[in-house]
Amino acid sequence: MTARCAWVNEDPLYIDYHDREWGVPVREDRKLFELLVLEGAQAGLSWYTVLKKREGYRRAFDGFDPRKVAQYGESEIAEFMTNEAIIRNRSKIRSAINNAQRFLQVSEEFGSFAAYVWRFVDGEPIRNHWRTKSDVPATSPQSDALSKDLKKRGFTFVGSTICYAYMQASGMVNDHTRDCDFYRP
Repeated sequence: MTARCAWVNEDPLYIDYHDREWGVPVREDRKLFELLVLEGAQAGLSWYTVLKKREGYRRAFDGFDPRKVAQYGESEIAEFMTNEAIIRNRSKIRSAINNAQRFLQVSEEFGSFAAYVWRFVDGEPIRNHWRTKSDVPATSPQSDALSKDLKKRGFTFVGSTICYAYMQASGMVNDHTRDCDFYRP
């Protein structure tokens, strides 16, 4: 039997996410945008709730194409507010659109969003060595810095806790605990 981090439940969707995605470095911009939108949508909710709606988001948000999302307006927002496949929170939907616009600006400035965001960990994943789930922090100096810079650039729903979760999801930080079979020293 495979040992996993304590936060993983028995749902095959969650197990697959933990085993194949969480902590794996992501350097592709569209995937980084997807994670940014989903982590913002998570605010106040569990990741499991968001993960169950990810396919709905992919359909609704044009496969997380930031160029398309950046063009959304009031008609799309009204449509999203009736879409049960996503989290129907007007502020989070507006944030996704705003962040798509900011995402494109940052991508233009740095050549890619990946080039920008990976600077906050000097281009290499941070590998932590936590014993238990309770040892894993909610923020870090790197997530504080990322949050501050994203906010300065006009992004929303990017507090330090959201940024730390984003860094874990995108593999910028590897927080698999020592008792997990996916822990790599």
